[in-house]
Amino acid sequence: RQQKWKSSVSTQAKMPPCDFVPEKYESYPYERMQRIREQNIAPSLRTYYKKPLLLHQGHMQWLFDHEGRRYLDLFAGIVTVSVGHCHPKVTMATQKQLARLWHTTNIYMYPAIHEYAEKLTSLFPDPLKVVYLTNSGSEANDLAMFMARLHTRNFDVISLRGGYHGGSPYTLGLTSLTSYKHGVANGFGCTTTMLPDVFRGPWGGSHCRDSPVQTVRKCSCTKGACLAKDQYIEQFKDTLNTSVPKTVAGFIAEPIQGVNGAVQYPRNFLKEAYQLIRERGGLCISDEVQTGFGRTGSHFWGFQTHGVVPDIVTLAKGIGNGFPMAAVVTTKEIASSLAQNLHFNTFGGNPLACVVGAAVLDAIEEDGLQKNSEDVGTYMLLELAKLRDKFEIVGDVRGKGLMIGVEMVTDKDSRRPLPAEEISQIWEDCKDMGVLIGRGGLYSQTFRIKPPMCITKRDVNFAVEVFRTALQKHVERAA
Repeated sequence: RQQKWKSSVSTQAKMPPCDFVPEKYESYPYERMQRIREQNIAPSLRTYYKKPLLLHQGHMQWLFDHEGRRYLDLFAGIVTVSVGHCHPKVTMATQKQLARLWHTTNIYMYPAIHEYAEKLTSLFPDPLKVVYLTNSGSEANDLAMFMARLHTRNFDVISLRGGYHGGSPYTLGLTSLTSYKHGVANGFGCTTTMLPDVFRGPWGGSHCRDSPVQTVRKCSCTKGACLAKDQYIEQFKDTLNTSVPKTVAGFIAEPIQGVNGAVQYPRNFLKEAYQLIRERGGLCISDEVQTGFGRTGSHFWGFQTHGVVPDIVTLAKGIGNGFPMAAVVTTKEIASSLAQNLHFNTFGGNPLACVVGAAVLDAIEEDGLQKNSEDVGTYMLLELAKLRDKFEIVGDVRGKGLMIGVEMVTDKDSRRPLPAEEISQIWEDCKDMGVLIGRGGLYSQTFRIKPPMCITKRDVNFAVEVFRTALQKHVERAA
C-alpha cells in the first residue's frame, strides 16, 4: 500500500491514478545510504533537493522512492528515459538478449549491430547513412570533433555560448557554461560565439522562434524577415572574421539548447550559420543528445525543425531509454577518414546495447510517442503560458514538443534571474507535491521539463496545477 506523506504545501490537484504497485524496498536504511554517499561516492556527483530522494523503482512516467511515495517524473533522468521507465517492450527484449549474448566485439559479426545500424540509419536523410556506436554523449561529441578535424584537415571548431556538449577534457572546450569549466587547460582550437537567445539576448521578439509560445518582448520583424536572426548572423560572421583562421574544421550546435534551459534560436539562424561554415571548409555537427528521437514532436530529429542536413549527428541519452549508449551518424566519406588508422571502442555497439536501441525505436513507433510529444507538449506549453501571463516571476515559457523551459525572473521588464534560493523553494515545493522537474540555465534560473515521452494530458493538468500552487505559495511568501 502506498503511504500518504505530509507536505509543507498542499495542492487541490489529484495525482492521476496508476495501477502499478512497486516492490517493497529492502535495501539499506536511508541514513546508511547517506553515509555511503559521503564516504564512498565522488563529491562531484551532486544530488538534487535538500533531502535527496532515494529512488527505488520506476514505471513509465512514474518513480517510487524507498517509502513507496510516487512522483511524476518530468525530467526523465535528465532527458534520458525516452519511452518510459522499465518500458515492458524494452525490458523484454533486453532480458531475452541477456540470456543469449552480452558481449563479443566488433572484430566479429553478430546480428544485433547490423540490424540496429540498418534500422537507425533508415531514419536519417541521405547521405547520413553510416553509424559509429559509443557509450555516452561526451564520447560521441568527442568523436564527432575528431572526425571533423581529420576529414577537413582543419583544426578550429566553433560552438554557441550556453551550449553543453559534454564534460570530457576534449568536449569541455565546446561546452560553454562556467559551472562545468574546471581551471585546467582545455578547449585548444575551440571558439564560442554569441548565443542567439531571443529572450535573454540583445535581439529577439514575439515572432522569432519555432514554438507554440513566443516571448513577451516586442518584435520589430516583418513578415518573412527576422531582424533578430540577421543581427545574430552578423555576430556569427564577426567571430568567423576575427577569432578563427580562414578555414575551420566545424561548427557544433544543439537544435534547442538543453542544459542552458531549452533555449531556441530565431528561425533560419542555423540554416545561414551552416552555409557560412561550409563556405570556410567546415563540417556542421548537430548535437541531438537531448532533441533526438521524436522529442520535439514535429520531427524525429531536431535538425529537421531547422530545415538543415548536418554532416555529422551525435546521439545519446534517449537512444537507450537509460541504457548507456550513444552514436555518431555521418556520411561514408567522413566516416572513412577515421579508417586510415585504428580507432576502436570496446563497448560501443555491443549486442546488449544494440538490442536495447532497436527496442526503443520500436516503442517510439508502436506507442506513437513522436505524435504524443507534439500533442501533449503543445498542450503543456500553452497551459504554462497561462501561468506566465498570470505571474510576474515567470519570464519566459518556450520549447517544442516535450523539450520545455520555464525561465524565472524577478520581473518581466528587467529579465533579471530570480534568486537561486527563491527558485529552489518553488522547486522543492513541486517535489513535495509529487512532481520532479530539472533546473538549467546560466544562473540555474530555468526549470527544465523533459519528461518521458509517454506522459498524458491528465499528467500535464496535475503538473501545471502543482506548479501554479508552488508559484502562488511563493507570491504569499514574498508578500
